[in-house]
Amino acid sequence: MKNAIVLCSGGIDSVTTAYRARNEKYNRIILLFFNYKQKSADKERKCVIVTARDIKADFREIKLPELGILSTSLINKQGKIKKMRLKDLKDTREEGNKWYVPFRNAIFLSYAIAFAESLYIKEKEKYDLLLGFKSNAGEGYPDTSSEFVKKFEEIGSFSKAGGFKIITPFIDKEKEDIIAIGQKLGIDFKNTMSCYRGNKEHCGICLACRLRQEGFYWANIKDPTNYKEIAKDLRSA
Repeated sequence: MKNAIVLCSGGIDSVTTAYRARNEKYNRIILLFFNYKQKSADKERKCVIVTARDIKADFREIKLPELGILSTSLINKQGKIKKMRLKDLKDTREEGNKWYVPFRNAIFLSYAIAFAESLYIKEKEKYDLLLGFKSNAGEGYPDTSSEFVKKFEEIGSFSKAGGFKIITPFIDKEKEDIIAIGQKLGIDFKNTMSCYRGNKEHCGICLACRLRQEGFYWANIKDPTNYKEIAKDLRSA
């Protein structure tokens, strides 16, 4: 029987990955949540716990406070948040750099492989590692690419388990594609958190919130999210 560890942040992409794993008939699914002192940690954790309950998965949390100290990202640090306008979304690289956490996904995957290897040593069962990476052609994050994943599969081959399969089902998909898939899987998108800025609700005007809004618009699905601030140029499906 197959088992899966889903790296889950509570966002649309990783929650949809978790629901997809449920449909893959894994014997056991573990949702692995990382707390690195991000501003939205409490809300993210709640979303992951709800997802774990809904798909009958186990919940595990790994705390990485040192990553939050090292981080230069607005995810962890105080700083001026740009109110993103619709026209700003044509090129998000400059703004995206402000939210980039140095080597975050490499650190997450290292811990995930260590966790999977420890389970193999104790249980003699292998676990696939599932990630909600999506197409990042317009955002330029180096640690969400297919090349990055392949390198980590090579690194994982040195484990006592003889390697782990890293699965990224949405690596070639856009946000709107993932939302459409999520709707078909029965996800309540109110139980997802995209905003890196707020700990209780979506701010509505940061880069992550605007990309979330655009995803629903292009998927032609009504956005059920309660935003603290409504952008003046908000489009709705």
